[in-house]
Amino acid sequence: MIRAAVLFSGGKDSVYATYIAQQQHFDVVGTITIVPSVSDSYMFHVPNARFASTISSAMGIPNLTAEVPPKKDELQVLSQTIGSMGVDAVITGAIASDYQMFRINFVCEELGIKVFSPLWHKNQEMLFREIVGAGFDVRMVGVAADGLDDSWLGRAIDSKAIDDLVALQRKRRINVSGEGGEFETIVLDGPDFCRRIRISSSSIKWTGSSGMLRIHALRLENKDRRCSVPPRAASPSR
Repeated sequence: MIRAAVLFSGGKDSVYATYIAQQQHFDVVGTITIVPSVSDSYMFHVPNARFASTISSAMGIPNLTAEVPPKKDELQVLSQTIGSMGVDAVITGAIASDYQMFRINFVCEELGIKVFSPLWHKNQEMLFREIVGAGFDVRMVGVAADGLDDSWLGRAIDSKAIDDLVALQRKRRINVSGEGGEFETIVLDGPDFCRRIRISSSSIKWTGSSGMLRIHALRLENKDRRCSVPPRAASPSR
């Protein structure tokens, strides 16, 4: 069995990539979250970073979070963090970003580690429906595109929501999977979760044409399967 770590944001793609890797019998020994020093990083997602350890623990997987110091290279931090895990492979939730994929492959090649990207170049609408159909509770926590208003913030993504996104794609030319930065997601539950996550306190922050769901508190609830990783609390929204 291949020991693997997942590059993890807590959004739909990295969570689903973890699930697929486990289904394909990778030994997922941990998740890795890189917190960039800038809010507009092209490599790493910022909105969910403070929840990643909580979501990972809800899946029964330990998380290693590394913050990028100001003026330090993100890829150097990524390389050091992956290297410290002692794994044979890295799992990514990359779908279409050549920028991300090239750099992840570059880092892992230097470390002698394989990269597995099970979502790469999949049809994005079909993939989103696959994630929802598998039983993942996906919520929208950030929007930044014409046609996505504050009613989307906190919305559970089901088949109707995906239909609405497809309609917006045709009308406004947004990316149905959010690959262009149109929206950000968080996952609260799924078939591989041993704890269910509840949002117990939140508020909406809207600026100009974009907004975010500011999550102030999360609550973890035990499910039928036992978690081997202690629950981790998320830091409050700033």
